[in-house]
Amino acid sequence: MSEKQTKTAGANKFVSYPRRLFLLWTDSLITAISFFVSWACFREKLSSMPEYWWLFLLLTLVCTGIYQILFGCYDSLWKYQESREYLMQFLALTCGHVTLYVFGRVVLPPEMEYPQRLQVLVLLISLVFMWMSRFVYRYARQAYRRRKHMANARVKVAIVGAGDAGVSLVDEIRRDPECPYEVVCFFDDDPVKQRAHVRGLPVRGSLDSIANHLKGSDVSEIIVAIPSLDEERTREVLQQCSNTECRVRILPSIFSQLPSESGDLMSNVRDVEPEDLLGREAIIFNNKEVYDFLSDKVVMVTGGGGSIGSELCRQIAVHHPRRLVVVDIYENNAYDLQQELRRNFANNLDLCIEIASVRDADKVDLLFRRYRPHIIFHAAAHKHVPLMEDCPEEAIKNNVFGTYNVADAAGRYGAEKFVLISTDKAVNPTNVMGASKRLCEMVVQSMQHYEHTTFVAVRFGNVLGSNGSVIPLFKRQLASGGPLTVTDRRIIRYFMTIPEASQLVMQAGAMAERSQVFVLDMGEPVKILTLAENLVRMAGLTPYVDVDIIETGLRPGEKLYEELLMSSEHLTATKYEKIFVEQQEVISRDEMSRNLDRLRQVLATESAAEIVRVMREIVPTFKTPEEVNSQVEQKKELRV
Repeated sequence: MSEKQTKTAGANKFVSYPRRLFLLWTDSLITAISFFVSWACFREKLSSMPEYWWLFLLLTLVCTGIYQILFGCYDSLWKYQESREYLMQFLALTCGHVTLYVFGRVVLPPEMEYPQRLQVLVLLISLVFMWMSRFVYRYARQAYRRRKHMANARVKVAIVGAGDAGVSLVDEIRRDPECPYEVVCFFDDDPVKQRAHVRGLPVRGSLDSIANHLKGSDVSEIIVAIPSLDEERTREVLQQCSNTECRVRILPSIFSQLPSESGDLMSNVRDVEPEDLLGREAIIFNNKEVYDFLSDKVVMVTGGGGSIGSELCRQIAVHHPRRLVVVDIYENNAYDLQQELRRNFANNLDLCIEIASVRDADKVDLLFRRYRPHIIFHAAAHKHVPLMEDCPEEAIKNNVFGTYNVADAAGRYGAEKFVLISTDKAVNPTNVMGASKRLCEMVVQSMQHYEHTTFVAVRFGNVLGSNGSVIPLFKRQLASGGPLTVTDRRIIRYFMTIPEASQLVMQAGAMAERSQVFVLDMGEPVKILTLAENLVRMAGLTPYVDVDIIETGLRPGEKLYEELLMSSEHLTATKYEKIFVEQQEVISRDEMSRNLDRLRQVLATESAAEIVRVMREIVPTFKTPEEVNSQVEQKKELRV
């Protein structure tokens, strides 16, 4: 313990002694008053000699005082007094008087016996007055703090959920005089609580009536604090809240279990995240299968510092790999991940960080010779669509040849499985990035000559909150007061969370038995404009009034609708309801080698137009966004 900590502890100890002594003297005074009141009530009926009153008083004070100290009645703070403290007070006084009774019967002569009726009355009066002193103190303290709190309260709040979590939030808000919130009501689905009062606050109605009660009211913020709600019901409640003009926040279920006096609940109330609005149930995969897949294996993650790569590393670390090798060219991300994993797993994880580019075939070969990984997750890639339109040569060098270098090394060194992270933009690509990822899939398909290695591609949609995705952009725009920008009001995308994407990648690797492309059923796509409007509403603002949402026009290579081939006849179901396998045509090693040679030759021309032309020839499904968008719009018009 440091010198400062020692001084602080000593000071706290010094302060506690006067406090305990004061409380002991207070209770002793109450006991003495109770004794004299009881004596006055029974004085004429008592047979004992009046001159012994001082002895009875002394014995009462000593016995009750000792037991109150032994039962810890002065160890807890009065402002946090609960039923247990009052029970301890009762037991201490009862034990003290029982001891006094036994002492009087055994030790004192009959003529000095402590009258039982006097003793019982002293016990009852002193207990009532001790309890009242604590009640009065708490009430006065709370009234003072509440007045002070009300003077600072500027934000009227409604809490969704009148259970333990909601009540704890109310208590915490009221304890903090600096808190700007004033809770005015609850909402709860329990019919017993509806139209009743909890902590003196009305329960206005059910969760489905939130919009009706709060629309146009002076409530400016809603806190959702019901840990038992499933995700579908939570989304319904958030939709109800979005129909008001209130800012909406949520208490994550993990924090709702904290005790009220911890003072940590409000600090963990957060704004509604995009995943809270995801239009489907979160997908949870078979952790045991993944555990068996990764346990005691040397696992390599390329692009390990990125959004998906870093989450992969976090989840892999939990499954006890023999060694985790993180490869990334960007040292800052790699360093941050290294510090996080060392902090969370300490010596329980054999972690190796390698700063390297997958474009460097010699360095990739060196890493495979050094570590001999069993499992490779290939997440290293350029993914920004507009940037790759301007720099197609970099998409080829990093995405295509980087994938080839890592996949080829995995086959040559006999790795068990190689898992490529692909994208829905590889399906009928309309941009260089999507076409390059389709080429990556083709590279993986061409590796079947390595009999001891299984090559897998995993294809999914946009990842909520990943670097460069639309959500962080919306958040920054909202924080700066807007406007929020969407490229086109019609544009829709499939979404999944970063943990879901990482679990899908690991699950696909675990279940794959041969070279395959896995596709996740991501449910209904989400309209980007709707997502932007909901985020504005959840911030307590009105779209197009408080914060504008404007169109900026489709970016180069961007299409209106992403495709996951969920309606394709080439899909095969797996043992998991949400995971499908797309049947792919086999690409020979020689064919892929010729394609790669063509790409090397066209890179030497330094002509972006020539690079794109050759990519279109190698990837027959690579079309212009205008062509794809017009076809989709025509189909929609025909259906209408």
